Amino acid sequence: MKPIAKNKIKTLHGTFEYALSVKGSPAVILINGGGGPIEGWHKIFHELAKEFTILAYNRLGVGKSDKPTGPQHGTAVVTSLKQLLDDIELPPPYLLVGHSLGGLYANLFARYFPDQIAGVVLLEASHPLDLAINDTQPALIRNLNRFLGIFDALSPSKKWDEVHFVKETATQIEQAGPFPDKPLFVVSGTNKPPLMPKHALEIRSKNQLDLVQLSKHGKQVLATRSGHFPQFSEPDLVIQTIRDCIHST
Repeated sequence: MKPIAKNKIKTLHGTFEYALSVKGSPAVILINGGGGPIEGWHKIFHELAKEFTILAYNRLGVGKSDKPTGPQHGTAVVTSLKQLLDDIELPPPYLLVGHSLGGLYANLFARYFPDQIAGVVLLEASHPLDLAINDTQPALIRNLNRFLGIFDALSPSKKWDEVHFVKETATQIEQAGPFPDKPLFVVSGTNKPPLMPKHALEIRSKNQLDLVQLSKHGKQVLATRSGHFPQFSEPDLVIQTIRDCIHST
């Protein structure tokens, strides 16, 4: 695996670790899933960098980025990303690629800065309504999640982890302006992840279709050989979808 070269920059919101390859416009911004590092993009980063400007970065608490000192809800994450883009002097327009929880941040960023968006690719992205899936889980799993959360609260940095503020992020999306009428591609894995109950997958599949409706230019791309990580199992499909989104702008 070819390593991804990384840099660090100190911003108003902390020091961030990032990887940047510059080649034209728009800039493709890769937004990790929850707790995911830059290395999670290794199967697509270098190939995309041959054609486009690419940025990947570690949010606070990941890799060599600073530990968070405040709640990492959507507004905090999006604001810190915007500051990072400004500080490294990477101008818009941006094509956002948000995986899993990163899809919520891409959704919110697009609403906060619609004039700076060229398009959005939601990659097995979370939907605000996915929160309801937890209510369908067996009581043992729900109670285990609450129990583990107690230990996070004892850590000065873990108590601010983004996973504790997903509900607040979903509310911020609801209260933000409309999603911009820009090219939108929703990549959805069709294979059930090993620990996900069938009924939970059905709810999530419905929510994936709802994401397509965010833009009148929305399209769904089915990753038929993938579960939750198409960038690992079908990197060529993800790369081509990003290309298609750019060429639709």
